[in-house]
Amino acid sequence: MRFASVGGVRVAQLVGTAVFLWACQGEPEPEPERSERVQTDVAATAAPREAAEPDGTVVTAPPDLMKQLRIAVVSEGELHEPLRVPGRVGIEEFRRLARIGATVTGRITHIDASVGQRVTRGQKLAVLNSTEFSDTQRAFLKALAQKQLHSVIVERARKLYESGVISEMEFQRRASELSQAETEYNAMADQLQVLGMSSESLALLEKTRVIQPLVPVVSSIDGIVMERHVSQGLVVQPADVLFVVADLSQLWIVAEVPEQQAEWARLGQQVEAEIPALSDRRVKGHLVYIAPTVDPETRTVTVRMEVANPDGSLKPEMLATMLISGKVSRLPMVPAEAVVRDGDRDAVFVPAGADRFRLVPVKLGKEVGGQRPVLSGLSAGDEVVTEGSFHLNNERLRRELEQ
Repeated sequence: MRFASVGGVRVAQLVGTAVFLWACQGEPEPEPERSERVQTDVAATAAPREAAEPDGTVVTAPPDLMKQLRIAVVSEGELHEPLRVPGRVGIEEFRRLARIGATVTGRITHIDASVGQRVTRGQKLAVLNSTEFSDTQRAFLKALAQKQLHSVIVERARKLYESGVISEMEFQRRASELSQAETEYNAMADQLQVLGMSSESLALLEKTRVIQPLVPVVSSIDGIVMERHVSQGLVVQPADVLFVVADLSQLWIVAEVPEQQAEWARLGQQVEAEIPALSDRRVKGHLVYIAPTVDPETRTVTVRMEVANPDGSLKPEMLATMLISGKVSRLPMVPAEAVVRDGDRDAVFVPAGADRFRLVPVKLGKEVGGQRPVLSGLSAGDEVVTEGSFHLNNERLRRELEQ
């Protein structure tokens, strides 16, 4: 009986322990305190509320502002990337520059032109006294007298020949002498014209037979006197340059193109040039010369463009930057009026709803014809606000200040 009682007690203890363990595992965790539930509910509702609130880049346009806005689709355009090479303004040397000298040896007696003076073709620049010129006139008058003498002789010989007094051979001899006299006369007349005598002065000399020792030095083109290398009393030779006259109504801009980009330059190609001295004013022209060789020292190719200069604002030796069209790229283009400034960057507004617009930062190139190429931030087909973007940005800034 004693052993049975002990065993029953142990069985009861084991059963009690098992029931206790089962009760502990099935019991629910204690409910959190009320303050913890409130914090959890606030955190759960705060997230969607924050997501619903607009950020600083989104602006809602009021009805009156919506009437001023215009939206356009971004389209692709061609962007010509110019090659920029340094250059300078120069005188067109082939047809618009004259180095003027004396035609004979003589002494300068008078100077009629100074540096900077505008002159016309045929205008007298200086006068010199020349014994060589006088001797040539004397020879011309002698040839004239011989021509007139032999003309009379031939006329008399013709009458005698027709009367049978002289033979045909005699008549031909005297006609040959007249021909020689005429050749000498024409040669001396040409010589005087080479020495600077005009046709009018030559006719006057033939009529009056008065020798004029003074020789005018005249301009051969219309232009401006750029240099003067003569003074009164100086003895000059035909090889001396006395004046330099240039026509500045048309000029060259000369530049050096690196040999790696030399293929970009084509004869007759339209190019532009910026003139820093004229507030980066741009002038247009055409390439009229491309050097056939590369400079071995600078590894560049010389090119020249021809530009009109009707107002004389371009001056020889001014610095310039020549712009030669090179690569052509197709990029999205936006109107310049669509661009606003957001701090130190460019940005545009894109539609974000019925009356909502988002400010999108973009990277743009330089303006070309009222359009700016988009380097990043937009794609072709995107919509942007064009007209009214400035007022829309002001609305955005105003709301930022009110917050």
